[in-house]
Amino acid sequence: MTTSNRLERLKNLSPEKRLLLLKALREEAAITEESNTIPRRSQLNPSPLSFAQQRLWFLAQLSPGNPAYNLPAAVSLKGQLNIAALEQTFQEIIQRHEVLRTNFALVDGEAVQVISDTATFTLPIINLQALADTKQQAEIQRLAVEEAQTPFNLSKELLLRGKLLQLSDSEYVLLFTMHHIISDGWSMGVLIREVAALYPAFCTAKSSHLPELPIQYADFAVWQRQYLQGEELDKQLSYWKQQLGGALPVLELPTDIRPTVPTFKGAQHLFVIPLSLTEAIKNLCQQEEVTLFMALLAGFQTLLYCYTKQEDIRLGSPIASRSRVELEGLIGFFVNTLVLRTNLSGNPTFRELLVRSRQVCLQAYAHQDVPFEKLVEELQPERKIGQNPLYQAWFVLQNTPTPPLELPGLTMRLLDSKTTTARHDLLLDIWESASGWHCTFEYKTDLFNRATISRIAQSFQTLLHQVVIQPNSNLSELATIIAETDKQQQLSQEQEMQTANIQKLKSIKRKAIHS
Repeated sequence: MTTSNRLERLKNLSPEKRLLLLKALREEAAITEESNTIPRRSQLNPSPLSFAQQRLWFLAQLSPGNPAYNLPAAVSLKGQLNIAALEQTFQEIIQRHEVLRTNFALVDGEAVQVISDTATFTLPIINLQALADTKQQAEIQRLAVEEAQTPFNLSKELLLRGKLLQLSDSEYVLLFTMHHIISDGWSMGVLIREVAALYPAFCTAKSSHLPELPIQYADFAVWQRQYLQGEELDKQLSYWKQQLGGALPVLELPTDIRPTVPTFKGAQHLFVIPLSLTEAIKNLCQQEEVTLFMALLAGFQTLLYCYTKQEDIRLGSPIASRSRVELEGLIGFFVNTLVLRTNLSGNPTFRELLVRSRQVCLQAYAHQDVPFEKLVEELQPERKIGQNPLYQAWFVLQNTPTPPLELPGLTMRLLDSKTTTARHDLLLDIWESASGWHCTFEYKTDLFNRATISRIAQSFQTLLHQVVIQPNSNLSELATIIAETDKQQQLSQEQEMQTANIQKLKSIKRKAIHS
Protein backbone atom coordinates (compact mmCIF):
# COMPACT_ATOMS: atom_id res chain seq x y z
CA MET A 1 0.00 0.00 0.00
CA THR A 2 1.39 3.41 -0.97
CA THR A 3 1.77 6.30 1.48
CA SER A 4 -0.99 8.27 -0.29
CA ASN A 5 -3.39 5.30 0.03
CA ARG A 6 -2.61 5.01 3.75
CA LEU A 7 -3.27 8.71 4.27
CA GLU A 8 -6.55 8.47 2.34
CA ARG A 9 -7.65 5.48 4.44
CA LEU A 10 -6.74 7.34 7.64
CA LYS A 11 -8.91 10.27 6.61
CA ASN A 12 -11.91 7.96 6.09
CA LEU A 13 -11.72 6.56 9.64
CA SER A 14 -14.01 7.87 12.34
CA PRO A 15 -12.37 10.16 14.93
CA GLU A 16 -12.49 7.39 17.54
CA LYS A 17 -10.84 4.80 15.27
CA ARG A 18 -8.28 7.36 14.12
CA LEU A 19 -7.28 8.04 17.75
CA LEU A 20 -7.02 4.32 18.48
CA LEU A 21 -4.84 3.78 15.40
CA LEU A 22 -2.53 6.68 16.27
CA LYS A 23 -2.22 5.41 19.85
CA ALA A 24 -1.30 1.93 18.58
CA LEU A 25 1.32 3.39 16.24
CA ARG A 26 2.87 5.45 19.06
CA GLU A 27 3.02 2.37 21.31
CA GLU A 28 4.62 0.34 18.52
CA ALA A 29 7.23 3.08 17.96
CA ALA A 30 7.98 3.20 21.70
CA ILE A 31 8.44 -0.58 21.84
CA THR A 32 10.76 -0.46 18.80
CA GLU A 33 12.81 2.35 20.35
CA GLU A 34 13.06 0.51 23.67
CA SER A 35 14.16 -2.69 21.95
CA ASN A 36 16.97 -0.78 20.22
CA THR A 37 18.21 0.78 23.46
CA ILE A 38 21.24 -0.75 25.18
CA PRO A 39 19.86 -2.40 28.35
CA ARG A 40 21.33 -2.41 31.84
CA ARG A 41 23.32 -5.58 32.48
CA SER A 42 21.98 -8.14 34.92
CA GLN A 43 25.31 -9.06 36.52
CA LEU A 44 27.19 -6.11 38.02
CA ASN A 45 30.55 -7.78 38.80
CA PRO A 46 32.63 -8.90 37.12
CA SER A 47 31.82 -7.64 33.62
CA PRO A 48 33.51 -8.47 30.30
CA LEU A 49 35.92 -6.08 28.65
CA SER A 50 34.81 -4.24 25.56
CA PHE A 51 36.75 -5.20 22.43
CA ALA A 52 38.76 -1.95 22.63
CA GLN A 53 39.63 -2.53 26.29
CA GLN A 54 40.66 -6.09 25.45
CA ARG A 55 43.31 -4.79 23.03
CA LEU A 56 44.78 -2.33 25.54
CA TRP A 57 44.78 -4.98 28.25
CA PHE A 58 46.68 -7.30 25.90
CA LEU A 59 49.21 -4.55 25.09
CA ALA A 60 49.65 -3.81 28.79
CA GLN A 61 50.57 -7.46 29.40
CA LEU A 62 53.09 -7.38 26.55
CA SER A 63 54.70 -4.16 27.78
CA PRO A 64 54.08 -3.68 31.51
CA GLY A 65 54.60 -0.13 32.76
CA ASN A 66 54.39 1.38 29.28
CA PRO A 67 53.01 4.98 29.56
CA ALA A 68 52.16 5.29 25.85
CA TYR A 69 48.43 4.96 26.58
CA ASN A 70 48.32 7.63 29.28
CA LEU A 71 46.04 10.58 28.44
CA PRO A 72 47.59 13.59 30.20
CA ALA A 73 46.37 17.19 30.38
CA ALA A 74 47.75 20.35 31.99
CA VAL A 75 45.42 23.29 32.75
CA SER A 76 46.40 26.77 33.91
CA LEU A 77 44.00 28.19 36.54
CA LYS A 78 44.12 31.88 37.49
CA GLY A 79 41.79 33.40 40.08
CA GLN A 80 40.18 32.32 43.34
CA LEU A 81 40.20 28.54 43.22
CA ASN A 82 38.03 26.58 45.64
CA ILE A 83 40.25 23.52 46.02
CA ALA A 84 37.78 21.60 48.18
CA ALA A 85 35.00 22.13 45.62
CA LEU A 86 37.30 21.01 42.78
CA GLU A 87 38.22 17.83 44.64
CA GLN A 88 34.55 17.20 45.43
CA THR A 89 33.70 17.72 41.76
CA PHE A 90 36.07 14.97 40.65
CA GLN A 91 34.82 12.73 43.44
CA GLU A 92 31.23 13.15 42.20
CA ILE A 93 32.19 12.43 38.59
CA ILE A 94 33.96 9.24 39.69
CA GLN A 95 30.82 8.19 41.54
CA ARG A 96 28.63 8.92 38.48
CA HIS A 97 30.74 6.90 36.05
CA GLU A 98 31.42 3.27 36.96
CA VAL A 99 34.29 3.08 34.48
CA LEU A 100 36.26 5.54 36.64
CA ARG A 101 35.98 3.08 39.54
CA THR A 102 37.04 0.13 37.39
CA ASN A 103 40.11 -2.08 37.60
CA PHE A 104 41.05 -5.12 35.54
CA ALA A 105 41.76 -8.65 36.66
CA LEU A 106 42.01 -12.22 35.39
CA VAL A 107 39.13 -14.52 36.40
CA ASP A 108 39.35 -18.11 35.14
CA GLY A 109 41.90 -16.98 32.58
CA GLU A 110 39.69 -14.18 31.20
CA ALA A 111 40.31 -10.46 31.69
CA VAL A 112 37.29 -8.76 33.30
CA GLN A 113 36.21 -5.40 34.65
CA VAL A 114 35.96 -5.22 38.43
CA ILE A 115 33.99 -2.17 39.57
CA SER A 116 34.29 -0.78 43.09
CA ASP A 117 31.22 0.63 44.80
CA THR A 118 33.18 3.70 45.89
CA ALA A 119 36.59 5.21 45.28
CA THR A 120 38.40 8.10 46.93
CA PHE A 121 39.94 10.85 44.82
CA THR A 122 42.57 13.10 46.36
CA LEU A 123 44.24 16.12 44.80
CA PRO A 124 47.76 16.55 46.24
CA ILE A 125 49.04 20.14 46.28
CA ILE A 126 52.66 20.84 45.35
CA ASN A 127 53.73 24.31 46.47
CA LEU A 128 56.03 26.07 43.99
CA GLN A 129 55.50 29.61 45.30
CA ALA A 130 59.06 29.96 46.63
CA LEU A 131 60.62 29.44 43.17
CA ALA A 132 61.57 32.27 40.81
CA ASP A 133 59.59 32.47 37.56
CA THR A 134 62.13 30.70 35.35
CA LYS A 135 62.70 27.90 37.86
CA GLN A 136 58.96 27.67 38.41
CA GLN A 137 58.28 27.14 34.70
CA ALA A 138 61.07 24.55 34.48
CA GLU A 139 59.61 22.68 37.46
CA ILE A 140 56.11 22.77 35.95
CA GLN A 141 57.46 21.22 32.77
CA ARG A 142 59.43 18.60 34.69
CA LEU A 143 56.46 17.62 36.83
CA ALA A 144 54.13 17.53 33.80
CA VAL A 145 56.46 15.15 31.94
CA GLU A 146 56.93 13.04 35.06
CA GLU A 147 53.17 12.82 35.57
CA ALA A 148 52.52 11.88 31.94
CA GLN A 149 55.24 9.21 32.05
CA THR A 150 54.16 7.57 35.32
CA PRO A 151 52.48 4.25 34.47
CA PHE A 152 49.19 3.04 35.93
CA ASN A 153 48.65 -0.28 37.63
CA LEU A 154 45.49 -1.44 35.84
CA SER A 155 44.61 -4.02 38.45
CA LYS A 156 45.06 -2.05 41.68
CA GLU A 157 44.85 1.73 41.49
CA LEU A 158 42.42 4.43 40.40
CA LEU A 159 42.96 4.95 36.68
CA LEU A 160 42.74 8.71 36.88
CA ARG A 161 44.86 10.96 39.03
CA GLY A 162 45.65 14.61 39.48
CA LYS A 163 48.13 17.02 41.04
CA LEU A 164 47.66 20.71 41.78
CA LEU A 165 50.73 22.89 41.40
CA GLN A 166 50.37 26.14 43.36
CA LEU A 167 52.31 29.02 41.80
CA SER A 168 50.82 31.85 43.89
CA ASP A 169 47.72 32.67 45.93
CA SER A 170 45.73 32.99 42.73
CA GLU A 171 47.58 30.88 40.15
CA TYR A 172 47.68 27.10 39.78
CA VAL A 173 48.38 24.37 37.24
CA LEU A 174 46.23 21.24 37.32
CA LEU A 175 47.94 18.10 36.03
CA PHE A 176 45.39 15.43 35.20
CA THR A 177 45.89 11.97 33.67
CA MET A 178 43.60 9.08 32.74
CA HIS A 179 44.47 5.75 31.20
CA HIS A 180 43.13 5.21 27.69
CA ILE A 181 41.49 1.93 28.75
CA ILE A 182 38.79 3.96 30.55
CA SER A 183 38.68 7.10 28.40
CA ASP A 184 39.06 8.67 24.95
CA GLY A 185 39.01 12.10 23.33
CA TRP A 186 35.20 12.42 23.43
CA SER A 187 35.29 11.47 27.12
CA MET A 188 37.48 14.48 27.86
CA GLY A 189 34.68 16.68 26.52
CA VAL A 190 32.18 14.89 28.78
CA LEU A 191 34.49 15.42 31.73
CA ILE A 192 34.87 19.15 30.99
CA ARG A 193 31.10 19.61 30.76
CA GLU A 194 30.48 17.82 34.05
CA VAL A 195 33.22 19.78 35.85
CA ALA A 196 31.65 23.00 34.53
CA ALA A 197 28.24 21.91 35.90
CA LEU A 198 29.34 20.55 39.28
CA TYR A 199 32.10 22.92 40.43
CA PRO A 200 29.86 26.03 40.70
CA ALA A 201 27.26 24.00 42.63
CA PHE A 202 29.80 22.70 45.14
CA CYS A 203 31.29 26.20 45.54
CA THR A 204 27.89 27.30 46.88
CA ALA A 205 27.29 24.13 48.93
CA LYS A 206 24.60 22.88 46.56
CA SER A 207 24.12 19.23 45.63
CA SER A 208 24.71 17.67 42.22
CA HIS A 209 21.95 18.40 39.72
CA LEU A 210 23.19 16.26 36.83
CA PRO A 211 20.66 13.66 35.64
CA GLU A 212 21.32 9.98 36.25
CA LEU A 213 23.16 8.27 33.41
CA PRO A 214 20.91 5.95 31.36
CA ILE A 215 23.52 3.17 31.26
CA GLN A 216 27.14 2.59 32.28
CA TYR A 217 30.18 1.63 30.22
CA ALA A 218 30.08 -2.00 31.37
CA ASP A 219 26.48 -2.19 30.06
CA PHE A 220 27.84 -1.20 26.66
CA ALA A 221 30.59 -3.83 26.88
CA VAL A 222 28.04 -6.60 27.59
CA TRP A 223 25.75 -5.38 24.79
CA GLN A 224 28.64 -5.08 22.30
CA ARG A 225 29.62 -8.71 22.89
CA GLN A 226 26.05 -9.83 22.26
CA TYR A 227 25.32 -7.53 19.30
CA LEU A 228 28.48 -8.18 17.28
CA GLN A 229 28.01 -11.84 16.48
CA GLY A 230 26.23 -14.00 13.97
CA GLU A 231 24.76 -12.46 10.83
CA GLU A 232 25.47 -8.83 11.78
CA LEU A 233 29.16 -9.52 12.42
CA ASP A 234 29.54 -11.69 9.30
CA LYS A 235 27.98 -8.99 7.12
CA GLN A 236 30.40 -6.31 8.29
CA LEU A 237 33.44 -8.57 8.42
CA SER A 238 32.95 -9.69 4.83
CA TYR A 239 33.57 -6.11 3.65
CA TRP A 240 36.80 -5.76 5.63
CA LYS A 241 38.06 -9.18 4.55
CA GLN A 242 37.61 -8.08 0.96
CA GLN A 243 39.10 -4.63 1.57
CA LEU A 244 42.13 -5.80 3.57
CA GLY A 245 42.56 -9.36 2.38
CA GLY A 246 45.64 -10.60 0.57
CA ALA A 247 49.14 -9.19 0.82
CA LEU A 248 49.46 -6.00 2.86
CA PRO A 249 52.74 -4.33 1.90
CA VAL A 250 54.44 -2.39 4.69
CA LEU A 251 54.52 1.36 4.12
CA GLU A 252 58.20 2.17 3.59
CA LEU A 253 58.30 5.52 5.39
CA PRO A 254 61.42 7.67 4.86
CA THR A 255 62.90 6.64 8.21
CA ASP A 256 66.40 7.63 9.26
CA ILE A 257 66.93 4.53 11.43
CA ARG A 258 65.13 1.31 12.33
CA PRO A 259 66.17 -0.16 15.70
CA THR A 260 66.22 -3.88 16.33
CA VAL A 261 64.37 -3.35 19.63
CA PRO A 262 61.66 -0.71 19.06
CA THR A 263 60.35 1.54 21.81
CA PHE A 264 57.51 4.03 22.20
CA LYS A 265 59.85 7.03 22.55
CA GLY A 266 58.43 9.95 20.60
CA ALA A 267 58.35 13.66 19.91
CA GLN A 268 56.14 16.22 18.17
CA HIS A 269 56.61 18.78 15.42
CA LEU A 270 54.01 21.56 15.42
CA PHE A 271 53.15 23.84 12.50
CA VAL A 272 50.23 26.02 11.38
CA ILE A 273 48.46 26.05 8.01
CA PRO A 274 47.27 29.65 7.52
CA LEU A 275 43.62 30.62 7.23
CA SER A 276 43.95 31.66 3.56
CA LEU A 277 45.01 28.14 2.56
CA THR A 278 42.43 26.42 4.76
CA GLU A 279 39.64 28.47 3.19
CA ALA A 280 40.90 27.57 -0.29
CA ILE A 281 40.87 23.86 0.61
CA LYS A 282 37.32 24.15 1.96
CA ASN A 283 36.24 25.77 -1.32
CA LEU A 284 37.80 22.87 -3.22
CA CYS A 285 35.85 20.44 -1.02
CA GLN A 286 32.58 22.17 -1.88
CA GLN A 287 33.36 22.08 -5.59
CA GLU A 288 34.23 18.38 -5.52
CA GLU A 289 31.47 17.41 -3.04
CA VAL A 290 33.79 15.83 -0.49
CA THR A 291 34.19 16.43 3.22
CA LEU A 292 37.23 18.14 4.68
CA PHE A 293 38.33 14.83 6.17
CA MET A 294 38.21 13.13 2.77
CA ALA A 295 40.27 15.90 1.16
CA LEU A 296 42.95 15.98 3.86
CA LEU A 297 43.10 12.17 3.89
CA ALA A 298 43.77 12.27 0.13
CA GLY A 299 46.40 14.96 0.73
CA PHE A 300 48.23 12.94 3.39
CA GLN A 301 48.11 9.77 1.30
CA THR A 302 49.46 11.72 -1.66
CA LEU A 303 52.30 13.02 0.51
CA LEU A 304 53.17 9.48 1.58
CA TYR A 305 53.13 8.37 -2.06
CA CYS A 306 55.57 11.16 -2.93
CA TYR A 307 58.04 9.84 -0.34
CA THR A 308 57.51 6.10 -0.83
CA LYS A 309 56.32 5.74 -4.46
CA GLN A 310 53.91 3.08 -3.16
CA GLU A 311 50.43 2.99 -4.71
CA ASP A 312 48.75 0.97 -1.93
CA ILE A 313 48.43 3.37 1.00
CA ARG A 314 46.70 2.34 4.25
CA LEU A 315 46.14 4.74 7.12
CA GLY A 316 44.63 4.18 10.53
CA SER A 317 42.12 6.76 11.70
CA PRO A 318 39.88 6.99 14.79
CA ILE A 319 36.11 7.16 14.77
CA ALA A 320 34.05 8.05 17.85
CA SER A 321 31.75 4.96 17.67
CA ARG A 322 28.97 6.67 19.64
CA SER A 323 26.14 6.32 17.17
CA ARG A 324 23.58 5.67 19.94
CA VAL A 325 22.22 8.54 21.99
CA GLU A 326 22.68 6.75 25.31
CA LEU A 327 26.45 6.61 24.73
CA GLU A 328 26.93 10.34 24.16
CA GLY A 329 27.21 11.31 27.83
CA LEU A 330 29.41 8.42 29.00
CA ILE A 331 33.07 8.46 29.88
CA GLY A 332 34.77 5.38 28.48
CA PHE A 333 36.91 3.90 25.72
CA PHE A 334 34.56 3.80 22.71
CA VAL A 335 36.78 5.07 19.90
CA ASN A 336 37.36 2.54 17.12
CA THR A 337 40.06 2.39 14.46
CA LEU A 338 39.20 2.40 10.76
CA VAL A 339 41.77 1.25 8.23
CA LEU A 340 41.41 3.49 5.17
CA ARG A 341 43.04 1.80 2.16
CA THR A 342 43.28 3.79 -1.06
CA ASN A 343 44.53 2.60 -4.43
CA LEU A 344 46.71 5.32 -5.99
CA SER A 345 47.59 3.40 -9.16
CA GLY A 346 47.22 4.79 -12.67
CA ASN A 347 48.87 8.18 -11.99
CA PRO A 348 45.52 9.84 -11.11
CA THR A 349 45.01 13.56 -10.71
CA PHE A 350 44.34 14.90 -7.23
CA ARG A 351 40.75 15.57 -8.30
CA GLU A 352 40.39 11.88 -9.18
CA LEU A 353 41.94 10.92 -5.85
CA LEU A 354 39.24 12.91 -4.06
CA VAL A 355 36.63 10.66 -5.69
CA ARG A 356 38.52 7.56 -4.53
CA SER A 357 38.92 8.99 -1.03
CA ARG A 358 35.18 9.68 -0.78
CA GLN A 359 34.33 6.11 -1.81
CA VAL A 360 36.80 4.58 0.67
CA CYS A 361 35.52 6.70 3.56
CA LEU A 362 31.81 6.12 2.90
CA GLN A 363 32.28 2.35 2.71
CA ALA A 364 34.37 2.34 5.89
CA TYR A 365 31.74 4.39 7.75
CA ALA A 366 29.05 1.92 6.66
CA HIS A 367 31.03 -0.92 8.29
CA GLN A 368 32.45 0.92 11.29
CA ASP A 369 30.94 -1.32 14.00
CA VAL A 370 33.56 -4.06 13.65
CA PRO A 371 36.11 -3.44 16.41
CA PHE A 372 39.67 -3.14 15.20
CA GLU A 373 40.64 -5.89 17.63
CA LYS A 374 38.12 -8.28 16.06
CA LEU A 375 39.37 -7.36 12.61
CA VAL A 376 42.97 -8.25 13.47
CA GLU A 377 41.79 -11.50 15.05
CA GLU A 378 39.89 -12.48 11.89
CA LEU A 379 42.50 -11.37 9.33
CA GLN A 380 45.50 -12.72 11.28
CA PRO A 381 48.05 -10.56 9.43
CA GLU A 382 51.76 -11.20 9.79
CA ARG A 383 53.03 -9.52 12.95
CA LYS A 384 56.37 -7.83 13.54
CA ILE A 385 57.64 -6.42 16.80
CA GLY A 386 57.03 -2.68 16.99
CA GLN A 387 54.82 -2.50 13.86
CA ASN A 388 51.06 -2.32 13.57
CA PRO A 389 49.94 -5.26 11.40
CA LEU A 390 47.45 -3.26 9.27
CA TYR A 391 48.91 0.27 8.96
CA GLN A 392 52.04 2.27 9.80
CA ALA A 393 50.73 5.85 9.72
CA TRP A 394 47.78 7.49 11.48
CA PHE A 395 45.57 10.44 10.54
CA VAL A 396 43.30 12.54 12.78
CA LEU A 397 41.14 15.57 11.97
CA GLN A 398 39.67 17.29 15.02
CA ASN A 399 36.94 19.63 13.83
CA THR A 400 34.31 18.87 16.50
CA PRO A 401 33.88 21.86 18.84
CA THR A 402 35.38 21.26 22.29
CA PRO A 403 33.45 22.58 25.30
CA PRO A 404 35.10 25.79 26.55
CA LEU A 405 37.16 25.61 29.72
CA GLU A 406 35.13 27.96 31.90
CA LEU A 407 34.63 28.02 35.68
CA PRO A 408 33.27 30.95 37.71
CA GLY A 409 35.99 33.23 39.09
CA LEU A 410 38.73 31.50 37.09
CA THR A 411 40.62 32.13 33.86
CA MET A 412 41.51 28.75 32.38
CA ARG A 413 43.87 27.71 29.61
CA LEU A 414 44.91 24.32 28.34
CA LEU A 415 48.71 24.16 28.33
CA ASP A 416 50.74 22.52 25.58
CA SER A 417 52.21 19.25 26.77
CA LYS A 418 55.45 17.99 25.29
CA THR A 419 54.84 14.38 24.37
CA THR A 420 57.74 12.03 24.87
CA THR A 421 55.93 8.91 23.63
CA ALA A 422 54.45 7.87 20.28
CA ARG A 423 52.04 4.98 19.67
CA HIS A 424 52.40 5.09 15.87
CA ASP A 425 55.38 5.35 13.53
CA LEU A 426 54.01 8.61 12.13
CA LEU A 427 50.85 10.49 13.08
CA LEU A 428 49.33 13.61 11.53
CA ASP A 429 46.88 15.41 13.82
CA ILE A 430 45.03 18.45 12.42
CA TRP A 431 43.00 20.64 14.75
CA GLU A 432 40.73 23.25 13.17
CA SER A 433 40.58 26.70 14.80
CA ALA A 434 39.46 30.21 13.87
CA SER A 435 43.03 31.22 12.96
CA GLY A 436 43.84 28.25 10.71
CA TRP A 437 44.77 24.62 11.20
CA HIS A 438 47.10 23.66 14.03
CA CYS A 439 48.96 20.58 12.83
CA THR A 440 51.14 18.12 14.69
CA PHE A 441 53.38 15.40 13.35
CA GLU A 442 53.93 12.93 16.19
CA TYR A 443 56.70 10.48 15.42
CA LYS A 444 58.84 7.76 16.92
CA THR A 445 62.31 9.09 17.62
CA ASP A 446 63.61 5.56 17.06
CA LEU A 447 62.70 6.07 13.39
CA PHE A 448 62.94 9.75 12.49
CA ASN A 449 65.23 12.67 13.10
CA ARG A 450 63.69 16.06 13.86
CA ALA A 451 65.06 17.52 10.61
CA THR A 452 63.34 14.83 8.51
CA ILE A 453 59.95 15.49 10.11
CA SER A 454 60.41 19.23 9.62
CA ARG A 455 60.95 18.66 5.88
CA ILE A 456 57.91 16.37 5.66
CA ALA A 457 55.78 19.06 7.33
CA GLN A 458 56.98 21.71 4.86
CA SER A 459 56.33 19.35 1.95
CA PHE A 460 52.76 18.78 3.18
CA GLN A 461 52.07 22.52 3.10
CA THR A 462 53.62 22.80 -0.36
CA LEU A 463 51.44 19.93 -1.56
CA LEU A 464 48.25 21.56 -0.26
CA HIS A 465 49.15 24.84 -1.99
CA GLN A 466 49.71 23.00 -5.26
CA VAL A 467 46.49 20.95 -5.27
CA VAL A 468 44.43 24.06 -4.51
CA ILE A 469 46.00 25.91 -7.46
CA GLN A 470 46.03 22.90 -9.80
CA PRO A 471 43.69 20.12 -8.63
CA ASN A 472 44.25 18.39 -11.98
CA SER A 473 47.95 17.84 -11.16
CA ASN A 474 48.64 14.11 -11.31
CA LEU A 475 50.74 12.11 -8.86
CA SER A 476 53.92 12.14 -10.92
CA GLU A 477 53.81 15.95 -11.16
CA LEU A 478 53.18 16.31 -7.44
CA ALA A 479 55.98 13.86 -6.61
CA THR A 480 58.44 15.94 -8.65
CA ILE A 481 57.43 19.14 -6.84
CA ILE A 482 57.74 17.50 -3.41
CA ALA A 483 61.12 15.97 -4.26
CA GLU A 484 62.45 19.43 -5.19
CA THR A 485 60.96 21.00 -2.05
CA ASP A 486 62.51 18.32 0.12
CA LYS A 487 65.92 18.75 -1.55
CA GLN A 488 65.89 22.51 -1.01
CA GLN A 489 64.86 22.07 2.60
CA GLN A 490 67.66 19.57 3.18
CA LEU A 491 70.27 21.94 1.70
CA SER A 492 68.96 24.76 3.86
CA GLN A 493 69.15 22.59 6.98
CA GLU A 494 72.73 21.57 6.16
CA GLN A 495 73.75 25.22 5.69
CA GLU A 496 72.14 26.19 8.99
CA MET A 497 73.98 23.35 10.73
CA GLN A 498 77.30 24.40 9.21
CA THR A 499 76.73 28.00 10.31
CA ALA A 500 75.85 26.85 13.83
CA ASN A 501 78.99 24.68 14.00
CA ILE A 502 81.18 27.58 12.86
CA GLN A 503 79.67 29.86 15.50
CA LYS A 504 80.23 27.18 18.12
CA LEU A 505 83.91 26.82 17.15
CA LYS A 506 84.38 30.59 17.28
CA SER A 507 82.84 30.69 20.74
CA ILE A 508 85.18 27.91 21.93
CA LYS A 509 88.21 29.79 20.56
CA ARG A 510 87.18 33.04 22.24
CA LYS A 511 86.79 31.28 25.57
CA ALA A 512 90.22 29.65 25.12
CA ILE A 513 91.91 33.01 24.38
CA HIS A 514 90.35 34.73 27.39
CA SER A 515 91.20 31.87 29.70
